Amino acid sequence: MLTTNQKGAIAEAEIAAAAVRIGAVVLRPIAEGRRYDLVLDLGPKLLRVQCKWAALEGDVVVVRTRTCRHTPSGYVRTTYCAQEVDGVAAYCGALDRCFWLPIADVADQTMVHLRLTPAANHQRRRLKWAEQYSFGAIAQLGERSAGSRKVEGSSPSSSTPAREPLL
Repeated sequence: MLTTNQKGAIAEAEIAAAAVRIGAVVLRPIAEGRRYDLVLDLGPKLLRVQCKWAALEGDVVVVRTRTCRHTPSGYVRTTYCAQEVDGVAAYCGALDRCFWLPIADVADQTMVHLRLTPAANHQRRRLKWAEQYSFGAIAQLGERSAGSRKVEGSSPSSSTPAREPLL
């Protein structure tokens, strides 16, 4: 049986690996204390990512998007907002799949259910389909416009004065 910390470490590693596979550069904060676990460099865009372990319950992937920590004044439960993260990435070990949930879809929610199959009661409204949140879709956020980029600046490089070292 995995501990909560082990699940979190596995989720973060799997999400980082999935990000590398789709061409993102993965950055990790040196110090703790931010609301995000990773930053994904998609070229023109940087995304702050909170990583979560997701459980499979029947035909539903359950992503708990709240935090809970013990403080001297008791338990503090919080959710995420757009000022803190750009999205939640979730890894479901039972499916060996990662999902990307933009913060606009999960802000201030404590839990998100991603359906793999239609609901038994035929409900269709307000469902979140797992396929709509496939992790590969995150790569589209960083797609560059077509065409070549122009390099600007002095040429040759020796035409600019040397700068003093920073250290």
